This record gives sequence, C-alpha cells and structure tokens, in this order.
Amino acid sequence: MRRVISISLTWLWALCVPALADGVTIFAAASLKTALDEVTEGQDVTVSYAASSTLARQIELGAPADIVILANTAWMDHLDSKEVLAPDTRHNLLGNELVLVASIDMMFIMVVGRTVDDIIGTDRVATALVEAVPAGIYAKQALTSLGIWNALSRQIVQTDNVRAALRLVALGEVPFGIVYTSDAVAEPRVQVVHRFDPARHDPIIYPMAIVAGADTPEVRAVWSHIQSPMARAVFEAQGFVALEGAQ
Repeated sequence: MRRVISISLTWLWALCVPALADGVTIFAAASLKTALDEVTEGQDVTVSYAASSTLARQIELGAPADIVILANTAWMDHLDSKEVLAPDTRHNLLGNELVLVASIDMMFIMVVGRTVDDIIGTDRVATALVEAVPAGIYAKQALTSLGIWNALSRQIVQTDNVRAALRLVALGEVPFGIVYTSDAVAEPRVQVVHRFDPARHDPIIYPMAIVAGADTPEVRAVWSHIQSPMARAVFEAQGFVALEGAQ
C-alpha cells in the first residue's frame, strides 16, 4: 500500500520513521509529486515530498530513505561529498523549465506573455526560498540575469517549497508565482504568463540516486521502474523533460 507523507522541516524525519518502515522509501523534490504519484501507483512505495534542501539535510542526518530524487545537482553533489549515496547509482533523470504563473481568475485583467518587468512595483510574486530551495535559486538567478532582482526582491513572497508557492497563486493569495512548467501543468487554477529563457539560470536537472546501504534488489527494481519508458511518458505528460540516457 502506497502512502504519501509531506515533510517541511529537517528534524521532523525522526518522527516519521515508523510510518516509513514498509516497502521502498523515496525522498523526492516537491515539484515531482503529481507525476511521481502516478509513476509509483500500485508499487510498494512510500514517497516523502519536500524541498530538495530539506531532503538532502534529512538524508545526511540518517533519515530512512532508499531512493532520493532532487531538483538540482548541487544538493546531490552535497550528498555525494558526504558519501551517503550508493556507488554508480546516480542518474540525471529529468529536466524542467521555469515559468511565471498567475491565478486563472486573473485572466481578464492581464494577457499571456506579460513579463516580470511589467509587475515591478505593483504585485507580489511567490517563490520557493531563494537561497536554499532549487526553484527559488533558479528564480533569483533568472531575475538577476534580467537585471530586475533588486527592483523586484521586495515583492517576493518566499515559501518552503515550490508547491507551496504554487498553492498561494492557485488560491489567489498572491497574484504571481515563479514555478516549474510541471507545476503549471499539475495545477488547473493557474495559467502561464511568461516563460523564462533557460539561459537565464542554471540548467534545471533532477538527479536520482540510491542511498548508501539501501542498494537491494527491491530498491533497484523501483529505481529502474522510475527510469522506464512508462515512467518517461508520465513525466513528459506532466511537463518534465526526460533526459537522454534514461532507461
């Protein structure tokens, strides 16, 4: 039976150990939730979603994860440096793109194609934490590259992860948000109004690896399943880019 658990603070993993005891446990970036829920449907899998920074710190502290999928390479590099990944299991699984979204309820007062320049000094923008969470880091990079970070930074509403930023926009609590394309696909209450040039930020890559000590046949089977053609089709339908080399 598959269960989904959300974790927002590093120290909370210890409280979740009993709930994570059965089957294969995956720690995955929050932006993967909709697609990965579908990919792992019917599997004996527990998925714990949070910001990549939170998950990496949990695993470093010994959290009971078998597989980890993060939303940028820097946090996986950090885990590599701590020697907590099983050898030869790291794989760049997916790519993504960064977009500016607005609530669908705003469709009559704005036009698709409006850029972040147009909202400087007027509206708040939700993002993930810009110094720690990948989606927020990419957002700050893009805005800095455009030369508007300083002007826009006071309007930024930072959240624990990208799905929290998406939720604020979907509920109409914040007019705009900077999220991934896959988030916009997953949430029918938002619309994409601007797509950021990928050259404006670091490549958005989702690396996956097996955690050291968890490289068992059961875990390998799930690890391979997530890279399968079926999984690739699900990820692509949800707005991700399946990277070359995936099984």
